Amino acid sequence: MTDSVLVVDVQNALGDDDNEKPPSAARLKNWARIAYSQVSTTPSELTLRLVDEAEMVELNANYRGKDGSTNVLSFPVENEFDFIAGAQAEGEVMPALLGDIVICHAVIRREASEQNKAPDNHYAHMVTHGVLHLCGYDHIDDTSAHQMESLEAKILAHSCIENPYT
Repeated sequence: MTDSVLVVDVQNALGDDDNEKPPSAARLKNWARIAYSQVSTTPSELTLRLVDEAEMVELNANYRGKDGSTNVLSFPVENEFDFIAGAQAEGEVMPALLGDIVICHAVIRREASEQNKAPDNHYAHMVTHGVLHLCGYDHIDDTSAHQMESLEAKILAHSCIENPYT
């Protein structure tokens, strides 16, 4: 395990023909670690997958029953086993599996343009948003939405990114 409490596996499922490249894996990992460090100190691991619009449409239909694409989906893992306790018996600290975050590159680029935001800033926001969902935050009602949005703004400020909700 690395020095960080969060291990992030980045999967880039985008083709090479896209002219607008996503942020580097290092930047994506850094944003995820910053977000996670604000809500937990438990060693964990997540996968962050960058996909094209066709894959996101399929995921959105299969897992949310919704037509069309979306910017980010989060898939938390329901840990049935105590991975950390089992690893500690062997003298190691193994991360718990937190879940997967899937980000649609085309939607992020399009939304950033429509909202006059820097694409990397919008990526940072969606990574942060996804991490918070994996950690149990949601925006299902006004109170939880306000709490989550406030936390996102605070986390993004660590990377000198303006509040995306203002």
